Amino acid sequence: MKRKLLVACSVLASIQAIHVNSQQETVERQVYWGDTHLHTSNSFDAFLNRNMTAGPDTAYRYAKGQPVVHPYHKARVQIETPLDFLIIADHAEFLGAMPTINYEGIPTEGLGFIDKMKALYTQYIFRDVMEEDTGTAAFVKFLPDPVAPEVAARGSSSISGIPNGNVMAKNTWLTAVNLADQYNDPGTFTTFIGWEWSSIPGGANLHRVVFTSSDATVASTYMPYSSQQSQYPEDLWAWLDETTEKTGAEFIAIPHNSNISKGYMFPEITIKGEAVTKEYVETRARWEPVAEATQIKGDSETIGLFSPDDEFADFETYKHYIEKDPAEYAPKEGDYIRSGLKRGMELELKFGTNPYKFGLIGSTDSHTGLASAEENNFHGKLARDSIPANKITKTFGATGTSGWAMSASGLAAVWAEHNDRESIMAAFKRKEVYASTGPRIGLRFFGGWNFTEEDINATDFAATAYGKGVPMGGDLTGTDSNSAPAFLIQAAKDPKSGNLDRLQVIKATTDASGNTIETVYDVVWAGDRIPDENGKLAAIGNTVDLETGHYTNSIGASELIAYWQDPDFKPSQRAFYYARVLEIPTARHALKDAIALTMTAPTVGPATIQERAYSSPIWYTP
Repeated sequence: MKRKLLVACSVLASIQAIHVNSQQETVERQVYWGDTHLHTSNSFDAFLNRNMTAGPDTAYRYAKGQPVVHPYHKARVQIETPLDFLIIADHAEFLGAMPTINYEGIPTEGLGFIDKMKALYTQYIFRDVMEEDTGTAAFVKFLPDPVAPEVAARGSSSISGIPNGNVMAKNTWLTAVNLADQYNDPGTFTTFIGWEWSSIPGGANLHRVVFTSSDATVASTYMPYSSQQSQYPEDLWAWLDETTEKTGAEFIAIPHNSNISKGYMFPEITIKGEAVTKEYVETRARWEPVAEATQIKGDSETIGLFSPDDEFADFETYKHYIEKDPAEYAPKEGDYIRSGLKRGMELELKFGTNPYKFGLIGSTDSHTGLASAEENNFHGKLARDSIPANKITKTFGATGTSGWAMSASGLAAVWAEHNDRESIMAAFKRKEVYASTGPRIGLRFFGGWNFTEEDINATDFAATAYGKGVPMGGDLTGTDSNSAPAFLIQAAKDPKSGNLDRLQVIKATTDASGNTIETVYDVVWAGDRIPDENGKLAAIGNTVDLETGHYTNSIGASELIAYWQDPDFKPSQRAFYYARVLEIPTARHALKDAIALTMTAPTVGPATIQERAYSSPIWYTP
């Protein structure tokens, strides 16, 4: 195993651009930062939890770096570093119904006497809910209630319980897609048209964020597909097939928050109780090239139950199914990214296609209309939990948990030629993307058969890396030699965040029986630490002052760079590799809140965390 540490400015300067030779032209790929999963007041649960004013216009202005008014406490707020791109992903279910009912009333055009009376009753119930401040819990009477995942309700259109619900949804959708086009500014700030398909049968979170690179003209020809039409992912994919054929629109569906899916996000047995089929794996691989690895409702990379030898597992673990008793939480392998990636290789042996061959991104899932993933500037999951006092006394949902259990996470990073819809969509499709839990850590990860240690110091690192290998999200095919693949990895700290602790490679491979084995390698690290007899590296240390929340960058490194060759490679075994880079410990948002409340420590969650970034994998196929 080779190790090298570089603490010079070269990596930080060069990590912003990748050079790709295409038809004798040199094109730079920049890293662009965005949020693919943001809710505004047009989402019913956001509005019911007191985001009554931060709609798409506020969301775009905040993401661009403009000061806006917070929807709950009404103070002026502003993102610390603007985003490059944004997807507003309001729930397709009840889209725009809450603000329409509250501010305008249910439109009664075309309704008969009985439906008009029903509309008045619905408005009465809604306003009673808002006055009592009972939030989402009081409104679940309007939602389908399947008793178990295996009997997920198909076609139970709860929106039909609100007269002219489809009219309100259509008006909201048309306004939203035109506003997305209005704010789209190629080269400066990119907006994508999207929504969330919010299937949650029996409390199993199977949500997908769906987005398109097409414009408002095309998006105006269809309505977002919702879980009220079907709670089965297979039906969503079928709709995407049909709509693409009819309109020419290009779509991607992003599975998210897999950690609370009851094992059904990356399954062997689907939500219908059926074994996955060849058609399932091929269709899913086509529509879902990336997955959300980290967000406000916790981190989905892995947990110690399934990765017992990974000392950095169990990061920001969220143990609460939506609207279910926390005692019901029982993690399954299909809930986690690493387990899903491993299962995908197993299914590939059976079907010839890997349905879980996805890149990794992070995004917020914020319902405040504010894409807030900064520990020092975190506005909560919901508008109501944006102030410290409410993070203790208010809960998320009927049987949910406190705002301190939420994670100030995450962001999506993409390597693209331009900051525009076409280039960013292409980056998602080729999986040249990575996830951050919040800090803008620069990360590059290349694999190849012909790399040498000297390549990390190449004058044009990117041209060398692309010329000899493949980037994150790529594939290494079999080689005639028995040499192991080598990897070039660069990481640079966020200038506004903590130094870097270490850079790791996570590998999983299939043995002769098709079972998977995972290994975590410490590849390069800060300081003069030496692994112990078991190969474990000592902790970097912790400089966080628990009385102020301040930390110092007196430990760690600003940049890490490495050449690493797999010491355990077997040419006959499939494998995937991804890079994970860790920061030094910094203060978690709950510690800052506790200090402000003159408490000695937060009562929920840790006081300090090690923020991190995950590259998309590189796969090896014999």
